[in-house]
Amino acid sequence: MKRGPLALVLMLSLDSLAEGSAVTFNFDADAVGQHPKGFEFGRTGRGSQGNWVVQSVADAPSGGQVLAQVDPDGTDYRFPVAFTGPEVKDLQLTVKCKPVSGKVDQACGLIFRLKDADNYYVARANALEDNVRLYHVVKGKRVQFAGWNGKVASGAWHELAVTAVGDHFEISFDGKKVIDAHDTTFASAGKVGVWTKADSVTYFDELKVVPK
Repeated sequence: MKRGPLALVLMLSLDSLAEGSAVTFNFDADAVGQHPKGFEFGRTGRGSQGNWVVQSVADAPSGGQVLAQVDPDGTDYRFPVAFTGPEVKDLQLTVKCKPVSGKVDQACGLIFRLKDADNYYVARANALEDNVRLYHVVKGKRVQFAGWNGKVASGAWHELAVTAVGDHFEISFDGKKVIDAHDTTFASAGKVGVWTKADSVTYFDELKVVPK
């Protein structure tokens, strides 16, 4: 597939991302039905690996296409992840996400300081539980260290955001700060990406990373 100017800018920016600069992934230049360029995929826990594909969606915030996790495997301790560079320690990370379906879970998450599919931080919103949680995942074991209870609507687009500076983390949901916490589990740079749980079918758009 021929890539447009925006896609080329993103690819070049990944190698030279500096403090205060930004890279946004909107998936509009990727082929529908395929994995997005520049991303890696994995799974924490058990069950199938997950299926991450680009889809054309009428209400996509970017106006065209989204990244969708569409494998409905209902294994409870199953967390498909899609991640990319650059490796960043201190950052502001945002994504638009839409929980579409799921009987076990309807979750959308942001991962950061990721070392591999078993070691990372994740901030996630859940439309079945109506909450936002912040975890560290070490050797595949997920441990919550902060949380907020509030409405997370299914079938609607939301904005989830993380600001991480040193051991200080602020999580915002739909523009409101809902978590302020500290943790020292991962103190160095890592990759960033998105996350779901169990049978969650979730859409993601406008994944944006800004180093701080």
